[in-house]
Amino acid sequence: MRVSGLLAKGLSKNVVILGFVSLLNDTASEMIYPLLPVFLTAVLGAGPAALGVIEGIAESTAAFLKLYSGYLSDRVKRRKGWIAAGYSLSNIIRPLIALAGTWPQVLALRFADRVGKGIRTSPRDAMIADATPPEYRGTAYGFHRAMDHGGAIVGPLVATALLLLMHENLTMIFLLSFIPGMLAVGMLLGGLKEQRTTMPRTGPGGFNVRAAWAEIPTGLRKFLGIILVFTLGNSADAFLLLQAQKLGVAVALLPTLWVTLHLVKMALSVPAGILSDRVGRKAVIVVGWLVYALVYAGFAVANTEWHAWTLFALYGIYFGLTEGVEKALIADFAPAHLRGSAFGLYHLAVGLGAFPASLFFGLVWQRFGAAPAFGLGAGFALLASVMLILLYVQKRRE
Repeated sequence: MRVSGLLAKGLSKNVVILGFVSLLNDTASEMIYPLLPVFLTAVLGAGPAALGVIEGIAESTAAFLKLYSGYLSDRVKRRKGWIAAGYSLSNIIRPLIALAGTWPQVLALRFADRVGKGIRTSPRDAMIADATPPEYRGTAYGFHRAMDHGGAIVGPLVATALLLLMHENLTMIFLLSFIPGMLAVGMLLGGLKEQRTTMPRTGPGGFNVRAAWAEIPTGLRKFLGIILVFTLGNSADAFLLLQAQKLGVAVALLPTLWVTLHLVKMALSVPAGILSDRVGRKAVIVVGWLVYALVYAGFAVANTEWHAWTLFALYGIYFGLTEGVEKALIADFAPAHLRGSAFGLYHLAVGLGAFPASLFFGLVWQRFGAAPAFGLGAGFALLASVMLILLYVQKRRE
């Protein structure tokens, strides 16, 4: 069957709308995010420690709220409200960074921005599953990730063009990010439809992580544990950029290297999703994790500039093979009435592993050098791959 035919069958109106919303939202976000370190240091006079505090608090906030919002979207049997509130909050708050006069103000705004991300992400991922037949979920999540990566390409390119036109006026660029952000919100409010459900609606009640964990299938619990193992070796991409610079990639070319990574991600997300619909999720994820191990092992021994460009392209293959397919596997495991909670637990597992992974990676690099740190990341990926190979996966009948 042709790829176009698979896409037509796998993509409902809601999935297409959520894909374009992500493209516009990421365009707005990526107009700001790559310039934020420069804004903090050159404009506000903050140091690297302030950047670490801001991003650490922001991402931790998002990780925990993804669990909370997913759980509540299951309880009230509604997703659109959470998605709309999350995107609206982020796209109203984010441009206000332009008006910040101190780094604590940036912290407060980034915190609010990540609150928006935490509110919308798990209900959005659950809605994609709600709107897609099981045999096409890989296609649907692959499409969504491709659109998301498209925004991560368009945003920096728009910001670069505006920097040239406006003589590096960061404040104006931040304010102009409001335009694609509001287009995203308008498309969401006007086009996204709440999925019909025959299950009775109940009040949200008290939030209980144990209750959410106890209700999900055993296979999903094991998969989340494996995800946590993998994430413990998945440090921040900033370390790869730092190593690329040490290998000789000029600072001026680092944005190009970053766009190259996202181009590969975007190109492979849909084909990988379609492949997972045909051959199974687990095989595609395992191959992706093995590519990740190869990339980290490669960075451990790399010694010239072209190695960095090659390894970043391979790194994009890892993302393309795994990001959407992992979400499709979560949807396969989770019963319909627990999808929001399942995605919340998935994002929480990733969030719990990400902070210690980067912290430990940095400590190992500082104490023993880059090679042992990258080797450790490759080791965790290999361990998680073996664990996933041994995991029995069975799709739920729907």
